[in-house]
Amino acid sequence: MNTPNARPDLNAFELGSLRNQFLIAMPGMSDPAFAHSVTYICEHNADGAMGLVINHPSALTLSDIFQQLSLNEDDPSAQSQVLAGGPVSPERGFILHPNTGKQWQSTIEIGPETCLTASSDILKSLADGEGPEHYLVTLGYAGWDNDQLEQEIADNAWLTVPADPQILFHTPTEQRWAAAARHLGIDLNLISNSVGHA
Repeated sequence: MNTPNARPDLNAFELGSLRNQFLIAMPGMSDPAFAHSVTYICEHNADGAMGLVINHPSALTLSDIFQQLSLNEDDPSAQSQVLAGGPVSPERGFILHPNTGKQWQSTIEIGPETCLTASSDILKSLADGEGPEHYLVTLGYAGWDNDQLEQEIADNAWLTVPADPQILFHTPTEQRWAAAARHLGIDLNLISNSVGHA
């Protein structure tokens, strides 16, 4: 079922990138890596796009990573769940966190309120209780070649909406997919799994 509200705004690509936006999987998404997913787009340019899935838990907790790096496991944050950020380079870690003004070795600002850090020094800060108060830890990322993401959106595989830090850092993992869609005024449960061209 196609509803007017659910159609992607293809003009968005002419106006700028999808950086700092959510990519919401349509109900018919069959790829298990992205089914019912919300992906936070960290980079989108002429070469392609890179993002982190923010609502697919992995089997790991932060304690497992602290243990591998011989860091303090006693901090309460050690029980935080690690997310499966995407199928590319699942051994690489990424941490999304609010823009607190503090910089680690590889911190980049994605949007006015959100930063991405991929260096291990932030993990030590977290283990020592000196890291950001709110954060998401992911392993792996999602990547698209040039024009691939644009084509998938044109094919009705995804919806896009500006990212909301409230969803990133304060909404339970299992509620993020529906919460992101509500920003578009859409109940994804009412959209048919088979995207139609009636």
